[in-house]
Amino acid sequence: MLAALLSCGGAFADTVYQTRDDFLREVFGTPPPAQVLWVDSGVQGALKAALGHPFAQARLRYWRKNGKTAWILDEIGKEYPITAAFVLEKDVIDSARVLVYRETRGMEVRYPSFLRQFSGARVRDGRLDKPIDGISGATLSVQAMDRMARAAFVLDGYAP
Repeated sequence: MLAALLSCGGAFADTVYQTRDDFLREVFGTPPPAQVLWVDSGVQGALKAALGHPFAQARLRYWRKNGKTAWILDEIGKEYPITAAFVLEKDVIDSARVLVYRETRGMEVRYPSFLRQFSGARVRDGRLDKPIDGISGATLSVQAMDRMARAAFVLDGYAP
């Protein structure tokens, strides 16, 4: 039995901090229906520039209401995906959240004190225009959050 438990790898580290539905209710009150953005070659190229690798999905859901758009993305931290959500309003990040964290270290990226750094950020020349302070021991998670924030801007620019 111990061998079976050890073979599960990152399953022990999966921590849900907020569900998608709870996040959407927090942002929108009554969430709008999901819309779909197809990741064609143009979107894929722009995402590759933001993420540093090809985007793995052919389509992505997003939610838009009252001038706010919510994007829920996954990006590898060190070994496992971090599920984070970004709300954009008028080409600025309104808020960021970590919904699910799967790594064994670096979970400090979920704290409001870290996430507040993204509020008010824009993208200029492919980079966030605000410095995001790192967290000792969470460098790869911080970098993943930065990449997802930039990807949210890319996606928002292509969403109808």
